[in-house]
Amino acid sequence: MKTYLIKPNTKPRMTRADKWKQRTCVMQYRAYKDEIRNASLSLPEGGYHLIFVIPMPKSWTKKKQNEMRGKPHQQTPDKDNLEKGLLDAIFSDDAHIWDGRLSKYWGDEGSIIIKKIPTFETLEEVLKH
Repeated sequence: MKTYLIKPNTKPRMTRADKWKQRTCVMQYRAYKDEIRNASLSLPEGGYHLIFVIPMPKSWTKKKQNEMRGKPHQQTPDKDNLEKGLLDAIFSDDAHIWDGRLSKYWGDEGSIIIKKIPTFETLEEVLKH
C-alpha cells in the first residue's frame, strides 16, 4: 500500500482557449498533474484499489467533521471522474489499464492511496469464481 498526500482532482473539460486562457479549474488540474509526476505516482495495468480521501469542507462544524471522518464520500466529484483525472495525469494513453477498483472517503486531508489487489488473468478464471 502506498499513500500520496495529494488532494484528488478531476480533469475539467478543456477547450482550445485553455492553452492560453487560465481558467481556475484548468490551472488546478495542471498543478495536480505536476504533483502526480513529482511524486512518481504509478499504477499497475490491473489489480489495484484506488482510495481517494476527499478533504472535508472547513465550513463544516467540528461535530459534523467527526461524524463524517472515514465515511464513504457520496457526492460529487464522481468516482469515475476522479479515476479519469488520475489516469490522464499518469498516462498519455491509458487503454492498457484493464482492472482496477476505486473508493472515496471523507478525511481531514486529501490523499490518494494505492493498494495492490489480486486479479484474475483470464475471463475463464473470473467465471470459475
